[in-house]
Amino acid sequence: MLLSRTADHLYWHARYIERAENTARMLGVNYDTLLMPHEPQSEIDLWRATLGLSELEPQFLELYGDISTDNVLQFMITDTRNLSSIVSCLWSARENARAVRDSLTSEMWETVNDMWLESRIWVESGRAISQVRDYLDWVKMRSHLILGVALGTMLKDETFNFLRMGTFIERADNTARLLDLKYFQHSEIQEGEHDHATEHGDTK
Repeated sequence: MLLSRTADHLYWHARYIERAENTARMLGVNYDTLLMPHEPQSEIDLWRATLGLSELEPQFLELYGDISTDNVLQFMITDTRNLSSIVSCLWSARENARAVRDSLTSEMWETVNDMWLESRIWVESGRAISQVRDYLDWVKMRSHLILGVALGTMLKDETFNFLRMGTFIERADNTARLLDLKYFQHSEIQEGEHDHATEHGDTK
């Protein structure tokens, strides 16, 4: 029988690992998009949508004021005041794993702990921001490594099931937020097109 507090730690460990990977993936896509020619307002709109996805825009504006690529990357990667930043997620994942270390294989614990320790080196050296694309790719690869170690070394019992539950619920939550954002953006476009057509007498 698995204790409820053990199940809770396993569940949130997996959610934080998945959240770190999702954040790295989203930031990477946006960063690559902004390497293409774009209008200044497009950069602001893209990052505002990113902040809105996680409902973090009010906190960001309070801390940073101006929406810019540098500010958003710092807020979403290294700022520990943001509990959903990559660094905060990796710390929380490691702490939850440490609390149930006896329930994990030695390989699983060492992989999680190494990820946190190596991430600190990236952050403290400044390379998490100065080499942001490499860091985001590293986060994704280490997340995949943790998943692979769990699949390869852990018994397929209640412990494993709670880890998988955390992963999939976080993934579903992130997917739902993306769909909600895209639906809202699509509705705004349609509303704008309707207003334009009405203004010019194009409606039938």
